[in-house]
Amino acid sequence: MNDDSSARRLADTLRSVVRTAPAGSRLPSSRALAAEHGVGPVTVATALRLLAAEGLVETRPGEGTFARRASTTPGGDTAWQLTAMGPATVQATALGALLRPPRPGSVPLSSGYLAPEHQPHHLVSQALARAARRPASLGRVDPTGLPELRAWFATEAGARPDDVLVCAGTQAALATILSSLCRPGDAVVMESPTYLGALAAAQAAGLRVVPVHRGPDGAPDPQDLDRALQASGARVLYAQPHGANPTGTSWPARTHRELLAVARRHGCFVVEDDWAHDFVLAGSPRPLAADDPDGTVLHLRSLTKSTVPALRVAAVVGRGPVVARLAAGRTAADLYVSGVLQHAALDVVTGPGWRRHVRSARTLLIERRDLLAAAVTRHLGADALTHVPDQGLHLWVRLPDDADDLALAAAAATAGVDVTAGSPWWVSEPAGPHLRVSYSAADPAEAAQGVEVLAGLVRDRPRTP
Repeated sequence: MNDDSSARRLADTLRSVVRTAPAGSRLPSSRALAAEHGVGPVTVATALRLLAAEGLVETRPGEGTFARRASTTPGGDTAWQLTAMGPATVQATALGALLRPPRPGSVPLSSGYLAPEHQPHHLVSQALARAARRPASLGRVDPTGLPELRAWFATEAGARPDDVLVCAGTQAALATILSSLCRPGDAVVMESPTYLGALAAAQAAGLRVVPVHRGPDGAPDPQDLDRALQASGARVLYAQPHGANPTGTSWPARTHRELLAVARRHGCFVVEDDWAHDFVLAGSPRPLAADDPDGTVLHLRSLTKSTVPALRVAAVVGRGPVVARLAAGRTAADLYVSGVLQHAALDVVTGPGWRRHVRSARTLLIERRDLLAAAVTRHLGADALTHVPDQGLHLWVRLPDDADDLALAAAAATAGVDVTAGSPWWVSEPAGPHLRVSYSAADPAEAAQGVEVLAGLVRDRPRTP
């Protein structure tokens, strides 16, 4: 049994008791609670910590645990804030939904992470324990990042350590890039559809998002990109050339130089989000940054997706004075990334278990991708899947033209299948209804059952007379 879920259940049981108990009354001892509820001492200690964090109990060393009254401020009229805040600039509802853990018992076809049982928990937990024992990791670190970790990222990208800036995840890196290189009201060009987090970061920076369409080959047409940059004056293009989220498509290698040349001609930085670097399922994709001696590309590489969600460590790799500009912006925003996380990340990626983990994850993902793709084609038809990705974690599933992807995703959730509607990922109007169906977290058998549920919902969807 999961100790964390057991502790939460015990906390739920004790919470109602504590709330009705007189303030200052003593709770039974930990040993008595363990015996009464049939759990271990660690579970009891964890449950009491949860209640202490809520202000419901307090532990006095040598005396025991006592009920207390949580102090609350009387409710007042906060409606004035609606005027004071002004119009909302960030709409991150869909992004927030993506970040929620899967519901217990649901089929997780919306996850952007490996299944928990396939995440390298042992590598990360051991690395964190070692990092916590190092005095150097508990103090301040260079604002640009731990030198050894920057050197590792540089080696991976074919760059120099001075070209690397460590950030607390890709989202923080995107926020740093957009706030450092753009001013509110400026334009930023993005492929459509694109990553929800990039859209949210642009909104938070007060930018106008200008779409450029991905062509049938998976890349923007150079002439379309040229027109978008010319008309908008954008200084930043955000792109996912490899295993794009949500579509799974990649730019053909033959288009790299031409698209970079267009950006360079307009004095535009290309933010290359290489989020799926460790999830290459076929071929050997070459990063844009590898063919960019002039510093047009800002290469993003994250370790979070391929390790555990808590290890929020990423890097921006660039060339030239832009790195100093970004470092200043990152420092102003959050000073530096935790030394414990950086030391742990370095420990993980330089240890003997790292390559084994990556190889194992790729083998697992290939199997799950193929089985899910077969299930989609079998239950939703050959037209539902026009592309099987060679990198990443997701299938981009086309629905019938009269389907409502938002309503379908909501109905699927009610039926116990978590899947992601496609509409919020488009920069402009959607080119037809889609679902993003992920193969990373669900067991193949339950994933196939989830697709059967989706097929039933599509078949029984309301139709306009």
